[in-house]
Amino acid sequence: MPDESATEDDGFAEFAVAAWPRLVRTAQLLTGDFHEAEDLVQTTLAKVYGRWRRVPRAEIDLYVRRALINNNLSRIRRKRVAHLLTPVLPESLRQPSAGHAEAVEERTALLAALADLTARQRAVMVLRYWEDLTEPQIASVLGCSLGTVKSHARRGLSALRADPRLAPAPAADPAPATAATPRAAPAAVPNPAPAPVAASVPPLPVPPLPVPSGARR
Repeated sequence: MPDESATEDDGFAEFAVAAWPRLVRTAQLLTGDFHEAEDLVQTTLAKVYGRWRRVPRAEIDLYVRRALINNNLSRIRRKRVAHLLTPVLPESLRQPSAGHAEAVEERTALLAALADLTARQRAVMVLRYWEDLTEPQIASVLGCSLGTVKSHARRGLSALRADPRLAPAPAADPAPATAATPRAAPAAVPNPAPAPVAASVPPLPVPPLPVPSGARR
């Protein structure tokens, strides 16, 4: 008969492996730093593991999101996050390759803009627009009222929209139309000189034939 604890542990391992990329992405938006994000997710999953058997399976995602947000708020209070929120791209993005430069620049600007929000505003923005949670779900995750969520969302959106780093790049001016180069007229071909008409040759004078002497009378 399989050990029940081993089965539950295996269930947690499968959950952690499947949720890791999504949690790290969310944590990076919250922290602005890839390595801090990994530490935050590891801390969160360690705490979730300690309560894994007591969390209803239908509430796992909600529980993990709440733990992630609360652990990040605790991290901010402990470490003066104003210094730690400098945007740092993950190693895979530090070496820009052809075709990725624009995406890396946009991601850097987004992380910097999010870092300037308050911790609660940033949490609401991430949960609403990246995790796609509804406002009541966010209120449940953050443990606050629906009105508080709406207030944070409104102020966070206003700040992001006013941030010049997220302003769309101005459209490039269209290149001026190039005037068509007039086609050069073909060089005049001189008409060939008419062949000289041969001068009329006067007929040669034909001397009269001599008449034989016997023929004269």
